[in-house]
Amino acid sequence: MKAVVLDTDDHYRVTELDEPTPGPGQVAIRVAYAGIQWGDTMVRDGHFPVQRPFVPGFEAVGHIAAVGEGVDAHRVGEPVTALTTAGAYAEVALAPAVLTSGIGDLPLRTAAGLGWGAPTAYDLVDTAAQVRPGDSVLIHAAAGSVGTLAVQFARLAGAGRIVGVVGNGRRADYAAQFGYDQLLLREEFPTRLGDERFDVILDPVGGSTRRTGLERLAEHGRLVAYGNLGTDEPVLADTNDLLMHGTSLVTYNSNLLGRTHPERLADSVRRALGLVTDGRVRVDITAEYDLADLGVAVQRLAEGTTVGKSVLRVA
Repeated sequence: MKAVVLDTDDHYRVTELDEPTPGPGQVAIRVAYAGIQWGDTMVRDGHFPVQRPFVPGFEAVGHIAAVGEGVDAHRVGEPVTALTTAGAYAEVALAPAVLTSGIGDLPLRTAAGLGWGAPTAYDLVDTAAQVRPGDSVLIHAAAGSVGTLAVQFARLAGAGRIVGVVGNGRRADYAAQFGYDQLLLREEFPTRLGDERFDVILDPVGGSTRRTGLERLAEHGRLVAYGNLGTDEPVLADTNDLLMHGTSLVTYNSNLLGRTHPERLADSVRRALGLVTDGRVRVDITAEYDLADLGVAVQRLAEGTTVGKSVLRVA
């Protein structure tokens, strides 16, 4: 089979490999599309230690070709979306059966827009932040795949005012189509907000952005930290100050959840998938690449020139 390998020199190469065989609790997927996501930049840049050469790719969409021990054989042929620990950038990929969800009649390409971003956005809004009717919400990285889904989930949860923060004007123009009430450029945050405070802040940035966010929480507000796009610099919070104002600093780690409680993550995948299938939430695939162009796609994501969701066409 054809597969993309990340080699020891940090370059991606298309090569021929043997097709993998599913083990207990796994399925083998004949991949049509694979989602490109921030984890790809982390692996490429060495932030996640993996032995190379390595077949990356954490989101696979296609049809189940074979199942391992303990998996219902009737699933063979089922169109699915799957969350993987590696290997999605190949013609055949292995995935845990529990994190492989049937997509019904949803087009494969559309399903490729969900990946890890959809359950992450759903959990940020519904589980971690518990957005309530009338809540004011601030979303950083508002033009990315998580941000553009989170704003839609927040609106469905009854959020009142939703503000997004983006890196530049082009990203603001793109994000505007998803229903934000206001969009700010990163350099305008927080000055342009005046004294406004928020019930919920979704923060994948970290550093000074996170410290400012904690100061911008309304009474009983919740800041959910789910990444460190800007810096790994530690952010210290005064628990006595949080207690005095009833505010909370919550963290969310979808990768950890997939390893410790995969059934919870799978439930969020199904819930997000249902909202996309019935048209209440829209995924937006803005770029599609061939296997040989994966390096270009990951670099564009790392540089911040990507908006929405990018996918790799495998077959």
